[in-house]
Amino acid sequence: MTGAVSGTVTGAAVRTVLGDVPPGELGVCDAHDHLFLRTPSLPGQELDDPGAALDELRGFAASGGQAVAQWTPWGLGRRREELPALSRASGVHVVAATGVHRWAHYDQDARDRMPEDADGLAALFVTELTRGPVRAGMIKVAGGFHGLDDHARRSLRAAALAHHATGAPVGVHLEGGTAALDVLDVLCGEHGVPARRVLLGHLGRSPDAGIHRRVAEAGAYLVFDGPSRAHHATDWRLFDCLAALVEAGYADRVLLGGDTTTASARASGDGPGMRFLLDGLRPRLIRVFGDAPTDQVLRLNPAQALATPWPTP
Repeated sequence: MTGAVSGTVTGAAVRTVLGDVPPGELGVCDAHDHLFLRTPSLPGQELDDPGAALDELRGFAASGGQAVAQWTPWGLGRRREELPALSRASGVHVVAATGVHRWAHYDQDARDRMPEDADGLAALFVTELTRGPVRAGMIKVAGGFHGLDDHARRSLRAAALAHHATGAPVGVHLEGGTAALDVLDVLCGEHGVPARRVLLGHLGRSPDAGIHRRVAEAGAYLVFDGPSRAHHATDWRLFDCLAALVEAGYADRVLLGGDTTTASARASGDGPGMRFLLDGLRPRLIRVFGDAPTDQVLRLNPAQALATPWPTP
């Protein structure tokens, strides 16, 4: 099987925690993962160990990985100030996120500190994208389960405002892989964000080929993440989903990520860890689709999705 293979964005840069890099230098990328994460929804499974995070990055690098997009947003223990040292020590580019997650992921203290309206949230996002020694390179927000609640709509509007101010890409957590079209209606239809600047996560959890094709036709990126989670339709439906998109000519809309969200999912726990993306899935991708589409998904697409013509400070 073959799919359309396109190049990377020119005249733009990927904003990493060590500074902006040309898209062509990003390399093989885990397009959705977490080095640090703390949420009341996952008690006792916090990702808060810098040593374990470095081990994950080094393992990923040993398998040929060169970049990781960390989607942990504001208020969830992302330890942003520690990311540059981890990037230097591992040799892996790290793209950090600003933004906010679903309301359920915040304790009362974080809820009290969170700006109450979209304009306030957008100002926070823009500040984290453009100022300080460790700048975010993307915005992460979230939809709801088969719909959008008030917090989701406020967050999406804030993400759109921040995008229009900076050009930053917008990654969206889709709860259970659902409400993809609702998200695009709000971000792109109501608020004018170009679909090609939107990355929709967890689509593998709802393996609806019709929805996937409509998302690809709109121009958004489809992020298939969380491999080897037996309770989700991930690995065992992944290749069906990818084949449908590749055969329809949408290989250039696909991204892959590990989405490690718990300590037990790391290689030091019971899970395959970040390197499974390359040790486990990449050989199968090459066998099924060939070298060029695999390189498209793991290297070219992330560079294009994350590249931004950042405004001059």
